[in-house]
Amino acid sequence: MLRGLVFAALAAVAFPSPAGAQAYPARTVKIVVPAQPGGGLDLVGRTVADQLTRSMGQSFVVENVSGGGGLIAAQQVARAAPDGYTLMVGYVGTHGTNPAVRKVPYDAVRDFTAIAMVGGTPNVLVVQPSLPVTDLKALVAYLHGLPAKGAYASGGMGTLNHLIMEQLKAQAGFESEPVHYRGIGPAITDFLGGRTAMMLPGLAAALPYIRQGKMRPLAITGRARHPLLPEVPTFEEAGLAGFDGVQWYGIVGPAHLPPAITDRLNAEVNRALASPALKARFSGEAIDPMPMTPAQFGGFIRAEIAHWSAVARERHLTMDQ
Repeated sequence: MLRGLVFAALAAVAFPSPAGAQAYPARTVKIVVPAQPGGGLDLVGRTVADQLTRSMGQSFVVENVSGGGGLIAAQQVARAAPDGYTLMVGYVGTHGTNPAVRKVPYDAVRDFTAIAMVGGTPNVLVVQPSLPVTDLKALVAYLHGLPAKGAYASGGMGTLNHLIMEQLKAQAGFESEPVHYRGIGPAITDFLGGRTAMMLPGLAAALPYIRQGKMRPLAITGRARHPLLPEVPTFEEAGLAGFDGVQWYGIVGPAHLPPAITDRLNAEVNRALASPALKARFSGEAIDPMPMTPAQFGGFIRAEIAHWSAVARERHLTMDQ
């Protein structure tokens, strides 16, 4: 009898019952945002936290951890206990471009559990309105043999807008010098001052200037035209395939998160993504919902890292020098 009780106790520890997962969350859950307050990452974190707080009957709070382009936050979450009480807004930087161009202190696949994709915003190729081009084909023809006139602005070495431009240069067969800034804000400021000829910012950042006529849009990333710029073709429509990259955001946790908790969080996030209220809140950042299962999101992350690693190798881009 005693042996049976001991075995039952050990089994309960080794194999937690589904009821334990059903009781989740029993206390406050932290969602780490790898950036300072404000901007798309913070918006996603706070929106998801608000939605989960309402739907799961427990507090989900945001903790902003900036520094290292998301490396500090990602390392912190990778080391956290896999109990569902420490989550993170994983995005194209922490789980796509950073691992492609630098040695990071975590494995973006093995050290995390992919929980739910939230959404993405496309990047848009813009040029100075003074340039004598109105489409991508004309831009490429104009830039051939004119690298001095083709300097482009980026939000920093290894950022998505940098890597997409390098991909464009490789496929279109032209050269232009990158001018790297500490963030997309300073890059836009200098572009507006006429210091660079083109750039590939996120749609939300570029849209006000496009509407003011200060940026001329030529092509947009993604698989379909965006409703906010219906007249701007995708890169594929403009003649170049493979430009599906978007500034994406998702929810991840430490590796080995219990499947029951992962699946419940995924279901709650996907339910929220279907609501008109959330879509309206995201519209200001031009974020389009991209619901996925955990397995689909995990595959998406692996594909992103593979794609941007290939671009980095082809263009000899690395921050480890």
